[in-house]
Amino acid sequence: MGTLIMEQRKRIHPHKFTLWVAIASIVMMFAGFTSAYIVKRNQANWFTFEIPIILWYSTAVIVASSFTLWLAEKKFKKREMAVYRQLLTVTFLLGILFVALQILGFYTLHKSGLTLQKNVSISFLYIIVGVHALHVIGGIIALVIMFAKAFSSQVRSYNVVPLEVMSTYWHFVDFLWIYLLIFLLMIR
Repeated sequence: MGTLIMEQRKRIHPHKFTLWVAIASIVMMFAGFTSAYIVKRNQANWFTFEIPIILWYSTAVIVASSFTLWLAEKKFKKREMAVYRQLLTVTFLLGILFVALQILGFYTLHKSGLTLQKNVSISFLYIIVGVHALHVIGGIIALVIMFAKAFSSQVRSYNVVPLEVMSTYWHFVDFLWIYLLIFLLMIR
C-alpha cells in the first residue's frame, strides 16, 4: 500500500502535464517568431524603431502581478482565504493594467507613424507582442475563473492544483514577456 501511494505522488497531475505540453508549444511558436524576426532583419529595407517607455511600465506591472500571485498561492495553501482573495484581486487588476499599457504602447507607436503598412519590421513587432497579449488575456480569463471560485459561497474546495496550474501559466507569460522585451531591445 505504501509503495502505491509513493508511486502516485511521483506522477504528474494530468492538468499539469497538459499545461507543460502547452507551454512547450508556445515556446516553439515564439522561437519561430523570433527566429523569423532575426532572419528578416537582415533585409535591406528593415526599419529600426524605439521601444516606447510605456512597455517598460507594463513590464513592471506584469512582474508585480507574478509576485502578488505567488503570495496568493502561499496564502491559499495556509488557508488564509481573505488575504488570498485580496491578492488574487490585485493580480487580476494588474493583469488588466498590463494589457491596457500594452495597448497604449501600440497606440504610441501608431501615433508616431509606425503602422503595419510602414515596414515588415513593424508587422513583426505587432504580431509578436500581439500574440503574447492574447496569451495574457487567456491568463486573465483563468484568473477570472479562480476569482469566481474564490468568492463563491457554494464552492469550498481547497484543491490547490487549479491554482498551481494557473499560477505556473501566469509566471510563464511573465517570463515570456521579459524575454520578448529583451529580445526586441537587443535585436533591432
